[in-house]
Amino acid sequence: MDDEDIERVTLLKLVSDGQIGRMSAAQLRRLEELVSKKDYSHDRKAQKSKKKLLAKINSRMYEAESQNTNMD
Repeated sequence: MDDEDIERVTLLKLVSDGQIGRMSAAQLRRLEELVSKKDYSHDRKAQKSKKKLLAKINSRMYEAESQNTNMD
């Protein structure tokens, strides 16, 4: 495993532990980047999970951005 794999797994562990709401915007963007790069085309189920996860990340980033905008 290379450094990016380790980082991806570490960030995914936060998500699986239910900590996505506590992740920083930078962590969410980085996780989005790392998951997007990973090729799961050989595994249909994993590809579907990837799409769901990316949607969840985007939703959380939108929520965080909306909260920051409303505070201004």
